[in-house]
Amino acid sequence: MIEFEPMLTPREMLSEGVFGGAYFNDGYDLDRLPYELLEGIDQRYYSADDYQVTINRFKIRAGQSLQDWQKNGWIHPDDSRGWFEWYCKYFYGRRHADDDRQIKRWAAFCGPKGRWRNIIYKKIQAGGLPLEQSFEISPRIQQSLVHWAYLVNQSDYASWLETNS
Repeated sequence: MIEFEPMLTPREMLSEGVFGGAYFNDGYDLDRLPYELLEGIDQRYYSADDYQVTINRFKIRAGQSLQDWQKNGWIHPDDSRGWFEWYCKYFYGRRHADDDRQIKRWAAFCGPKGRWRNIIYKKIQAGGLPLEQSFEISPRIQQSLVHWAYLVNQSDYASWLETNS
């Protein structure tokens, strides 16, 4: 089994404004989610009518639409909103037939050998800035990584440099 260690909890992801706060809008039945997930969180962080770039970490629209995810076959019927819905339920203890597929998708996106994790570190290195100043380098990629519970960080960057220099 692939090691699955997201950096952010679902609640932390919501506080980072993932999906512009609109992930569970359009009549999604919030009773399908663990109660603890949304307890005390402002509704604009999970069921806003429209995507709000002002609340997300990088102040930029990132990610594909639900329709794109459906078209690409990335949605399991038990998690009609996709990856983040699956992760919320997984984090709070549900185990499901779709776990292996979702964990593989996470690893391919932002795991140690993940495509987008490696791309952002390559861009940061090419930019020549210290990691602390890399906020402006490919903000769309960085926000997308947040959607997958990953934040660019010094430890992973140092490991990446060691492997790729």
